[in-house]
Amino acid sequence: MSNSDSFDGAALIGSRAARLRAVMRAQGVPALLTSHPINILYACGARNMTVFSLMGPFRMALIFADGPSILYEFAGCEHLAEGRPGVDQVRPAPGLTALSGAGYLAGAARFAAEIADLCRSHGDGATLAIEGFDPPVSDALRAQGLHLTDATALLSEARRIKTPLEIATMRQAVALVQDAAADLEAAITPGASEVEVWAAFHRHLIATEGEYVSTRLFQSGPRTFPYFQEAGPRRMLVGDLVCFDTDALGWQGYAVDFSRSFLCGDAPASPVQRSLYARAHDQLQSNAALLGPGVSYEAFARAAWPVPPKHQGWGYYCLAHGLGLCGEFPYVPHAFAGQPYDFPGGFEPGMVICVESYIGTEAAAQGVKLEDQFLITETGVERMTTYPFCARLLS
Repeated sequence: MSNSDSFDGAALIGSRAARLRAVMRAQGVPALLTSHPINILYACGARNMTVFSLMGPFRMALIFADGPSILYEFAGCEHLAEGRPGVDQVRPAPGLTALSGAGYLAGAARFAAEIADLCRSHGDGATLAIEGFDPPVSDALRAQGLHLTDATALLSEARRIKTPLEIATMRQAVALVQDAAADLEAAITPGASEVEVWAAFHRHLIATEGEYVSTRLFQSGPRTFPYFQEAGPRRMLVGDLVCFDTDALGWQGYAVDFSRSFLCGDAPASPVQRSLYARAHDQLQSNAALLGPGVSYEAFARAAWPVPPKHQGWGYYCLAHGLGLCGEFPYVPHAFAGQPYDFPGGFEPGMVICVESYIGTEAAAQGVKLEDQFLITETGVERMTTYPFCARLLS
C-alpha cells in the first residue's frame, strides 16, 4: 500500500490548525502572520518552494484564532493552493524584501495597511504575532497601530505536542527514510566518495515524496572527528568509520532524525573503533531509558550517562531535542555539577524527542555518532526509529 492510499491530508491539516488556534486563544493572540515556510505548512498545509522560501518572506500566511486562514502565495502560484484544505483565501504575495528595489518601502506600507484592515475585520484590530519579516515591514505594521508580539514562540508551543494524525504520519515518514538509509549503507564501499554515497540517500528520499535533507552530515575516516563535518569529495578506505545523520524532511514534510555509524569494507573493526562505538551506544541507550512522561528536563540531564573526561570536549552540544516538521523545542542542555540548571519544563505525552550521542577522541582522530527518535506516550516511551546498529562495531 502506498502512502497516498491511506493518507487523509485534510484531517491532518485540520488537526494541526485546531491545535494552533487553541494555543492562540489560550495565549490571547487573535492573529498570527508568518513567512516561515515550515510554519506555513504547519498552519495551513500549503507547501511550495520550501527551500527558496527559507531565503526571505516570499510567501506568508495570516491566521486568525477565530477567523480565516489567508495564504499569500508566491505570485503566479496562487492556483497551487486554490481549494486546499486549511486555506480559506489565496492572495498574491507582495515583494517584501530589498530585492524589490525602490518599491520596497511603498510595498511594505501597502501590505501593512491590508493586514491591519484584515485584523480589524477578523481579530481585535490591535494585536498581531509575527515572524520572519525585516524591520521595514515591522515598522509599517506598527505604523498602522498594530501591537506586535512574537509568533515564533507561539508556533513552537503549538508544534511541541503532536496530534495523533501527526504521529501516524511521522511513522510513515520513518519507514521511508529508513529505506533511504539502507540505500546509503549499501553504497558505502571503498573508493566511493562521501558525496556519492550521500547522494544515494537523497535520491531515495526525493523519489518517495520526501522534501529535502537539511544538512550534509555524512563523513568518513579522519573526518569523523571532530563532528559536524559535511559530506565532501573524500574517497572512503577499507576500515574507515563512517558517520551518518539523516536530518531528513520526509513524507508530508515530517522530519526523521536518527544517526548511525558504519564500517567501510570487509576489514574487522579495530579495538579503538569498537570502544568508541560501545561508549556511544551506551550513552544513547542509557539516556533513552531516562525518557518518560512527567520527567523534568533537569532530572533527565542530571541523570544522563556520564561522559568520560577524554570525550567531554568533543561531545554533542545537547542531550536531546524535539522533532516534528523540523528540529523543534526543546533542545535539552547538559547539566554540570555545582551549576544551576536554567531550563524548566519536562517531557509530556505527544512529544517526539531525539536522543543524541557522539563519542570521539583527538588521539584516535575518529568518532562515532548515534541517535534515535522517540515518542513520549501517556504510559511510557516508543522508539520510532529502529534502523539496525552496526553489528561489526557493536560486537
